[in-house]
Amino acid sequence: MRRAASAADLARARIDAHRQQSRVRAGALIISLFGDAVAPRGGRLWVGSLIRLLQPLGIDDRLVRTAVSRLAKQAWLRIESHGRRADYLLTEAGQRRFEEASRTIYATQPRAWDGRWRLLLLVRELDAKAREPLRRALAWQGFGQLGADCFVHPGADLDEALQALATEGLAEAPAQLMPLLASDARHGLGQSDAELVRRAWNLDELAQAYTRFDAGYGPIARALQAEGEADEAIAPEDAFLLRTLLIHDWRRLLLRDPELPDVLLPAGWPGRAARQLTRDLYRRLLAPSERHLDALLQRADGQALPPPDAASRLRFGGAAQPPASTV
Repeated sequence: MRRAASAADLARARIDAHRQQSRVRAGALIISLFGDAVAPRGGRLWVGSLIRLLQPLGIDDRLVRTAVSRLAKQAWLRIESHGRRADYLLTEAGQRRFEEASRTIYATQPRAWDGRWRLLLLVRELDAKAREPLRRALAWQGFGQLGADCFVHPGADLDEALQALATEGLAEAPAQLMPLLASDARHGLGQSDAELVRRAWNLDELAQAYTRFDAGYGPIARALQAEGEADEAIAPEDAFLLRTLLIHDWRRLLLRDPELPDVLLPAGWPGRAARQLTRDLYRRLLAPSERHLDALLQRADGQALPPPDAASRLRFGGAAQPPASTV
């Protein structure tokens, strides 16, 4: 009889699968890592520690340095030199972005809807070639599209959405779009809310993405539940790597998800189960992964980073916490 794969085996397989990807977006992964692991410890990290953390995912020092330089140009990070070493720190804008994202990423349930639709109207004529990058960038922020010139979202911060377009290389986009609020879609847009959702989003495609997410992480969570705590089942480094990939993939899913209210979603919507899966697996990985971070995180002056702040202990409604750091 074939032995069932252990949690450690499944975790390693998930890590290996990521490492073997033909195209790795190092910058996006670094954003996820900074937001999840570095921001709660002061938002400052020696680039050498960052390189060491990411090496097991197949991201070498050259790729890390290139990615953080781009993030600095995009105002996510700033560089502070200490002799021949350098720290990367969150900018004030980067800190605000992380705080805004965290309210969605680590929530126990989606934000309540206020009944208003957020609209971005294209007010300058663009040809199809110029329009496509804008459509794609807004789709990754969860915006649906109504016709050629109207993008819609139930809860986005429109100022943040426009700022994100500028930092993603679409510097002219804010001047091309007019932000508006529609408090009554039936009157403001001439159609019911349900019809608006049907026209603006491909929920089948999003549901498939959630199903793939469950296929990637669900077996690990179930194996851990059967075996006990992750402290004993998964090595600290693997726990950290898996936690980073979990939050990275979850964050990318949420960027695409408009977080529609339950009344506008089909029965059995897989996004609900995915949120519970993320919460449960994160709780189990937290303690061993924090021990790995305690051992590796340093500033350029050689000092260890402080332990995570109190706010991070409220993630997912108060995830299980590791013992106090002894570093």
